[in-house]
Amino acid sequence: MLLQWFFSRTARNAADLRRHVQKLVNEQRDLLSADAIEAMAQACQQLNDALVSRDKAVIQAQMQHLITAADQWLKPYPHGAIRENVKELVAAAIVIFGFTTFFLQLTKIPTGSMQPTLYGITERNLKAEPDFQVPGLFTRLAHFWMKGISYYQITAKAGGELREIKPPRSVFPFVTIQRLQVGDTWYTVWFPPDGLEKRAQLRTADTFRQGDVFLKGEDIIRLQVNTGDHLLVDRFTYNFRRPTRGEIFVFKTKGISRLTPDQLYIKRLVALGGERVRIGNDQHLIIDGERLDASTPRFENVYTFSPIHREGAYFGHVNEWVANRLGMGSLSPFFLDENQERIVNPKHFLAMGDNTLNSFDARAWGEVPQDNVIGKCWLVYWPFNERFGWGNR
Repeated sequence: MLLQWFFSRTARNAADLRRHVQKLVNEQRDLLSADAIEAMAQACQQLNDALVSRDKAVIQAQMQHLITAADQWLKPYPHGAIRENVKELVAAAIVIFGFTTFFLQLTKIPTGSMQPTLYGITERNLKAEPDFQVPGLFTRLAHFWMKGISYYQITAKAGGELREIKPPRSVFPFVTIQRLQVGDTWYTVWFPPDGLEKRAQLRTADTFRQGDVFLKGEDIIRLQVNTGDHLLVDRFTYNFRRPTRGEIFVFKTKGISRLTPDQLYIKRLVALGGERVRIGNDQHLIIDGERLDASTPRFENVYTFSPIHREGAYFGHVNEWVANRLGMGSLSPFFLDENQERIVNPKHFLAMGDNTLNSFDARAWGEVPQDNVIGKCWLVYWPFNERFGWGNR
């Protein structure tokens, strides 16, 4: 029977038909008479006997007999095709929700706090690069699907003042637009970047604001946006072991002071419950008196940095004293200098970003409760750049 199923399309169709009819009989058992149930059972058995015989003509005849019996005895479903499609969609949704709840979850990097390990949304002001040519439609589509790069260019059709920027709104599922008015003309931005009206890149070095005046033919918007890395988060592993130092993990912000509730954050775990933590003036963490460096597992890149900071390079971890010397303002109120030590509470973790000069992390808001942990970074599944895959781990 098994080999027959693999090598005979007729046998596969017959087996599928019998299984489908048996499912309908079970669903309608409380509505069918005893005679109907008996007739359907006999027709299914006769088809099964035909499959055993392996005679193609007999199988086809019994398939037709079963269809005739089903038409005679089974109750018709109104809108049967719609019912089946809805059933399949509900079953698929249950599987997806179950999978993302217990195994893998989709998320993305919204900010630059984990650069250059993982990238959030970054922008490039093309108005400052007049020689840069925005690609054509098909090239833009390829750049988006492969590299996660979007281009926004709107040129003033007539001179005028920026009068209004409307909030984004959805016009179709997953389709968002935002409208702005320059002079008497309205312009539409499809799939606008977040906070369009607040982005400094849209009007030289100033905020894109009402009152700006544009000449005919001048670019109102000319911007390149790189989407943040999209991740699969492993929700399974931490059911069997505790997180370990250096892992990139995802957690909920619920109950953490100074953080917006009901969001997901991603940082590198640097200290566990019960450990004593200091941040040296040399930009290295000191855990229970032991200084972390590039030889510490998972900190190989974090502590590979030049004494002179370069944009996009790793810079270790800075305390408040170092931040003030660099003119960065208040970055680390929980670690004022290299002598201030904090003990992590039991069942809590300390989490910090790799981009230490641009990371709002444990130095400013404290600990992550163990119950808030969702899982660990598993892989970057999109876009297809140098960080694609498992390399970030």
